[in-house]
Amino acid sequence: MKINREPEKSSSTKQEKAQPSRRVPAPEQPQRRAYDVAQDGGFEDPEPYEEEEEVVVRKKRRFPVGLVIVLVVLALVAVAGWQMMQFYSEVDGHGSVGQEVTVSVEQGSSVADIAAVLKQNNIIKYDWLFKLYTKYSGRASGLQYGDFQVHAGMSYNDIITTLSEQKVFRDTVRVTIPEGTTAVGIAQIFVDQGLVDSVDTFLNCAEGKDGSDFSQYEFWNEIPDNEGRLLKCEGYLFPDTYEFYSDASVYDIVDRLYSEFDTKTSGLMSTIEEKGTTLDQVVILASFIQEEAGLASEDAKVSACFHNRLESDDPLWAEHKLESNASSDIMQDGDNNYLWNSPMAEYMGWPQEGTIPEEVLNAYDTYRISGLPAGAISNPGIDAIEAALNPDEEFLNEGYFFFVTGNPSGDYPGQYFYAKTADEHYQNCEKAGWPQG
Repeated sequence: MKINREPEKSSSTKQEKAQPSRRVPAPEQPQRRAYDVAQDGGFEDPEPYEEEEEVVVRKKRRFPVGLVIVLVVLALVAVAGWQMMQFYSEVDGHGSVGQEVTVSVEQGSSVADIAAVLKQNNIIKYDWLFKLYTKYSGRASGLQYGDFQVHAGMSYNDIITTLSEQKVFRDTVRVTIPEGTTAVGIAQIFVDQGLVDSVDTFLNCAEGKDGSDFSQYEFWNEIPDNEGRLLKCEGYLFPDTYEFYSDASVYDIVDRLYSEFDTKTSGLMSTIEEKGTTLDQVVILASFIQEEAGLASEDAKVSACFHNRLESDDPLWAEHKLESNASSDIMQDGDNNYLWNSPMAEYMGWPQEGTIPEEVLNAYDTYRISGLPAGAISNPGIDAIEAALNPDEEFLNEGYFFFVTGNPSGDYPGQYFYAKTADEHYQNCEKAGWPQG
């Protein structure tokens, strides 16, 4: 019996079925970019994508006003600083000086005239600055007239020194003003020396009534306009010995006296402030100490007596009257009385009229008014001024109120006697050779 069998496939076919088929990778093609036309040969661009326009809202920029202001301020500061440096350089002098120049200052020239001459000769640039510097340095009165050799670029101090040291012979007059001399008495001294033509000329200048300006001195600006004050200058014309040029102006003379007062008293200002008083009050009291004491060794003790009268709580002195014969309605020829027998009284004509005007007594009679009078009664020296500010502490604390000096014809000529009570004072007066009626 035949059995039908399908013919066997070739072994190769079986082998193929037995093994999985493998793909043969296609040859690697070069990578091509979408827009590389040169490589691609060109192609049709797809429809371009239209981006929506982005709406950008920009804020409007503000104008930087603050920055501009800052810049302007800085510019102004810079300009001001530069200008100040110019002023400083002018006053202090330049690094090098220029060629020597001869300038001529005419006799009677003011500081303004001299400054104008210096500017015209290119010695200085700012005539107004030189005028102010000379005025407030207190050296205006030392400027002379004549021919001077100066240089552009000199400091103001060197210029002023040169103008003050002219080697030209000029006649001078030595003037001595005793301590305690009144303003009228001082004026008469200069008249007698031939330096001023009249007492009125001197006083009008010293009072600033002729247009003279002494505002460069702080003390002058602070003198109060007390009711009834007779002379503003009284007390401030410093007594000393001076050398003046024979052709000095009245302003130069008065300015010299004020300058000396300012120099001598400048060191007292801090103490005056500490004690709560004023320079004017110190000067007024000092004028009485000068008249009543007369000796520097006694000034502080007499000052203590006056301070106790003005400030003590003692009921007997409750009215705080100064009670000084140096300014009163007591008309005794032996007293050096400002209102009766002084150059001031004679100038005002009071002795001739026989009576002192009531308004003057209300301002100056120390037996009538409480406290200090309206003004000084003389021009005190520095010892009296310092004593007014610094009374003797022992006499102050122990309560001395009275003093008297020995009669020149008595047993104790010129000796000082002090007392705490009126009875003690009475006995001292008897001892000093001044019997009481």
